[in-house]
Amino acid sequence: MNDPTILRRLYGRRQGHKLRTAQQELVDTLLPQVSVPDDGPITAERLFGDNRPMEFEIGFGGGEHLAGQARARPGYGFVGCEPFLNGMVSALGHIRDEAIDNVRVHMGDALEVLARVPDASLERLYLLHPDPWPKARHAKRRMMNHGPLDMIAAKLKPGCEFRLGTDDPTYCRWSMMIMNQRRDFAWQAEAPRDFLTRPADWPETRYERKARTKGHEVWYFRYRRI
Repeated sequence: MNDPTILRRLYGRRQGHKLRTAQQELVDTLLPQVSVPDDGPITAERLFGDNRPMEFEIGFGGGEHLAGQARARPGYGFVGCEPFLNGMVSALGHIRDEAIDNVRVHMGDALEVLARVPDASLERLYLLHPDPWPKARHAKRRMMNHGPLDMIAAKLKPGCEFRLGTDDPTYCRWSMMIMNQRRDFAWQAEAPRDFLTRPADWPETRYERKARTKGHEVWYFRYRRI
């Protein structure tokens, strides 16, 4: 496998509006308590103290989906990575307000953390509404490329699931093209409704809700690791 540090680098801004005092307090006090370790293997036993099933979300945005999955399955452990400070603050608010204790987070590049997860150890991996990088010259910046997907495939248990959500038509077509080239994932859709309707166990994100208010179609892809 290629060195994960060169598979993808982060582009764009890391922070939006200035944090309020209460938000800064979350970063100063709660974030250190729920952050993944800076080095070493990322295992359920190390993060949660037992050998529970573990799932991983790349770029959790405001954390709505991550928090929803964690609430629904308290016996699972969830790892979420988000490079943008304001999204991290939103997720920390969910963790605090909903007393969620089965989530660990990382503010930075998800692939650096994913590389430290043992192979064949994840039950699910989520990539929801990633930055589409719509210009052709920026296609190599998309997470849906073979380098990151090689790593995703390696970390999932056989028979387990990779989920992708997007409302961008270009990203949708690109993702279908890339995934069609692979033989280590099987698309679970049997009819159009299977990728046009959000599954019941797929909590809505703010990006999805915003897309729908703009009249955008949203696509839900579920792939099984072969």
